[in-house]
Amino acid sequence: MPDTAKTAGKTEPRKVNYRKSKARWHPSMQAIPVPGIRRMVNLAATMKDVVHLSIGQPDLPTPKHIIDAYIDALNAGQTGYTMDAGLPELLVALRDYYGKRYDRKLTRDNILITSGATEAMYLAISATSAPGRQFIVTDPSFLLYAPLIRMNGGEVKFVPTRIENNHQLDPDEVIKAMGPRTFAVILNSPNNPTGAVYPRSTIESIVEECAYRGIQIFSDEVYDHLILDDEEYASVLRCSVDLDNIMCISSFSKTFSMAGLRVGWVISSQATIKSLRRYHMFTTSVANTPSQFAGVAALTGDQQCVRDMVNIYRERRDKIVDLINQTPHLTGYQPGGAFFSFPNLPLHVDGSDLALRMLKETGVCVVPGDAFGEHTTNALRFSFSAPCETIQEAFDRIIPWMAKQQF
Repeated sequence: MPDTAKTAGKTEPRKVNYRKSKARWHPSMQAIPVPGIRRMVNLAATMKDVVHLSIGQPDLPTPKHIIDAYIDALNAGQTGYTMDAGLPELLVALRDYYGKRYDRKLTRDNILITSGATEAMYLAISATSAPGRQFIVTDPSFLLYAPLIRMNGGEVKFVPTRIENNHQLDPDEVIKAMGPRTFAVILNSPNNPTGAVYPRSTIESIVEECAYRGIQIFSDEVYDHLILDDEEYASVLRCSVDLDNIMCISSFSKTFSMAGLRVGWVISSQATIKSLRRYHMFTTSVANTPSQFAGVAALTGDQQCVRDMVNIYRERRDKIVDLINQTPHLTGYQPGGAFFSFPNLPLHVDGSDLALRMLKETGVCVVPGDAFGEHTTNALRFSFSAPCETIQEAFDRIIPWMAKQQF
C-alpha cells in the first residue's frame, strides 16, 4: 500500500526521509588489503625527521633528453589522444628496441601501450582470472598480483622463495605446484621485494613446462635493466619459442626514472594484444600522450644514462648489504637487481610490529614483510633508492636500536 497522508480532505504522498547509507561495494573489494606500504608512509607523514628506506621508486633525476622531449611535445600541441594501441612512433621504438635486445622478431601489433605497468598487469589479470582458475605466484611477491586474482574469482597458489637461497625461485617447486586447474604463472624478475634475479635456466624450465601444459605466463619485467651483477638478463621474450602463452609487461618507470609519467606496455601475441586493446579502451583509453613522446626519446637516445644509474644502485646495494650484515637480529643476503633488500628477523618476531616501533622510536621508515606475502611476517623490505648518505644515516639509528631489542 502506498505511504500516504490526508491533508484538507486530500490524499497526498507521505514524505519519507531516507537515511544516507554507506556505498554498497562489490564483494570483491574485500580482496583488497590495506597496503602495508601506505600504512607506514601515512604514519611517517605525521612525523618529523623521518629517514625513508620505504619507497619503491627511483630517486635519481629523469635524464634531460627525456624531459626535453616531454616539453617539446607539449609545446608542439601534442596533448590529444593517441591511437588506442599507443603512439605509433613509440610502438615502432619498442618493437625495434626489444626486438634487438632479445633477438626476437616483433611487430607493432605485438605491443599495447598502457598507463604504466600497473595498468598492464591489471588488464592481464582481470581479463583472465575467473572462478576455477588457479594462478601460481611467488611468496613474497609484489602486492598487486594476489588481490587482483582474488577480486576476479581466481585462486592464488603460492610458491615460496627462501633467504637461504638468496630468494631464488626453484623451477622444480613451480612445476610441482602445477595442476589441472593451473591457468597461469606470474613471474617477477628482478623481484620486488627481494631483488632476486632469476637465471636463464630457471626461466627456460618454467617457460618450457608452461608451453607444454598450455599454462599462461605473465612476466613482470619492470626492473629488467636494473641488473647489478655481471649476468645476462633472462626475459621470457628471449626464452620462449613463441608468444602465444606469454604476456611480458614492463614500463619506463624504473629504467629511466619516469615513474610519474605513467607509460608501460604489454608484449604478447597479436591475438592477445587485439583482445587487450578492446579492454584497454574501457579502462584508461590511452596512455599520457606527451609521456609517450618522452618514451620514444628514452628508447632511441643515448643509453649511458641507464648504465650510470645502474652503477649508482650497485654502489648503494653493496652499502646496504654491508650495513644489514652489521645489524643485530637481521639476516641478509645479496640481491642481484632492482633496489630492494628483504632481510629476515628471527622467526618468532612480528615484522609489522617491529617496523612500527622502529619508525616511532628511530624515525626510520621501512616496509614490513607481511605486505608482500603470507609467510614473510618476520621480514622487512629496505629500499636503497636513496643516497648512500641517507642509507648510512638510517643504519646509524637502526643498528644501536636493534642491539637493544630483546628477542
